[in-house]
Amino acid sequence: MNTTPRTYAILVEGHLDDHWSARLGALHLTRHDDGTTTVTVAVADQAQLHGVLAGLRDIGATLTEVRTTGPPALVAPSVLDR
Repeated sequence: MNTTPRTYAILVEGHLDDHWSARLGALHLTRHDDGTTTVTVAVADQAQLHGVLAGLRDIGATLTEVRTTGPPALVAPSVLDR
């Protein structure tokens, strides 16, 4: 089981509005000219990552890529933990 904090970049189709950032747990959204959005999130463990992925599923986002970025990150409290 992976419990090392990590930062993930999740590429989704379409441009997500800023209000999804707070709803999904204080994510950072970067909208690209090609019509995609990169969602960047620091998570404490795989369970928290699955929560973020489930939230994206629930809003109907189509995932095209999920990858780790850089070294493990400090993790801020998430709305998903409430």
